[in-house]
Amino acid sequence: MYLHGTSKINEKGHLEIGGCDVTDLAKEFGTPLYIVDETLVRQRAREYVEAFKASGLKFQVAYASKAFSVMAMCAIAEQEGLSLDVVSDGELYTALQAGFPVERIHFHGNNKTPDEINMALDAGIGCFVVDNFHELALLNALAGDKGKKVNILLRITPGVEAHTHDYISTGQQDSKFGFDLGNGSAKKAIQEAMDLSNLNILGVHSHIGSQIFEVEGFRMAVDKVAAFAVSIREELGLTFKVINLGGGFGIRYVEGDTPLPISDYVGAITDAIKTNFANANYPLPEIWVEPGRSMVGDAGTTLYTVGTSKHIPGVRKYIAVDGGMTDNPRPALYQSKYEAILANRANEKAEETVSIAGKCCESGDMLIWDLDLPKAESGDLLAVFCTGAYNYAMASNYNRIRRPAVVFVKDGQADLAVKRESLDNIVCNDVIPARLQKSPLAK
Repeated sequence: MYLHGTSKINEKGHLEIGGCDVTDLAKEFGTPLYIVDETLVRQRAREYVEAFKASGLKFQVAYASKAFSVMAMCAIAEQEGLSLDVVSDGELYTALQAGFPVERIHFHGNNKTPDEINMALDAGIGCFVVDNFHELALLNALAGDKGKKVNILLRITPGVEAHTHDYISTGQQDSKFGFDLGNGSAKKAIQEAMDLSNLNILGVHSHIGSQIFEVEGFRMAVDKVAAFAVSIREELGLTFKVINLGGGFGIRYVEGDTPLPISDYVGAITDAIKTNFANANYPLPEIWVEPGRSMVGDAGTTLYTVGTSKHIPGVRKYIAVDGGMTDNPRPALYQSKYEAILANRANEKAEETVSIAGKCCESGDMLIWDLDLPKAESGDLLAVFCTGAYNYAMASNYNRIRRPAVVFVKDGQADLAVKRESLDNIVCNDVIPARLQKSPLAK
């Protein structure tokens, strides 16, 4: 059993997180329930900041809010001195409502709408990460309409293929994101941006993928980005002030996952930056990174109540819980793997191998295959680890199932961060057109 952060098994044999017995949390808040270990989130943030401070380089650590965007998380990011990466008007609105400093907000996305851009311009955010030629022209025009000049990074694809799932690889040449280095579009984008009077080019952004367990891909990305920076200075006379290397730093979900310490990732990046730019006699740029999963992933645990079971002799035993793909679609989408325990019987030995099924009317709604557990009974509590990233963020109302509550736990205190959805929430945006409000059968 691998426990993360402040998680431990207490004297009652119950899982405890942040000093809170999860059986008590289930009674108070119900299940399914997302539990966030606040101490571990803050620890991860400080590990990034301290690693960059040790490098001596100027830096920004921007939390990639797409991993888990709620106002409480924005508040923690602000308190820990982080910047914030947003990718939609909803994420931007969340940050603004949380009072996050606008100058530390960076706006990403490959298809920002005019409304989203105008919202960000009106808010006065710190930087736009521009993804394509259409956006360059649109942002320049909209900024001009408001009499503003805005900071931008241009997202480039460096041609580095990280070892990750196809759907979460983003730095290779064949990607929906960014300007390609290999075919010349990145240089062309710089040239066009230099001619647009309402845009101030800070530098470039790259992101090579997610859930990466080695540093070589980051070194290669730095090599390519640095070479591009040098060529742009020589050919166009523009010196980049900022290099953004994105995120992608891996975490441990299951045995066999081998993430490196955060300091190793940061050290590899900063060493490569120093070497490349010093060799080129190029002013050291400010370095930005955008950790998301590695900031919150292993700080999250989802708590379920066991319901029914089905045993197929010689084939499999299914245990069903009161959540599933509506609160964690990653197993269905990415074939992601998780570890779990019976949280109310955590000291008991495993007696059987079972597969954990969700409650959706969907055969693909499986959370974990072939999990060794004590003999689970209806009413037991199942805790699934490492659900802090891309679980609540990707949750849905499929089958009109309500999204769970979120609690932050720290030093024995549990605080509600997101209320459980009500049945009224499910229908609050529904409208029955007037022509349908009286059934023809009633005539």
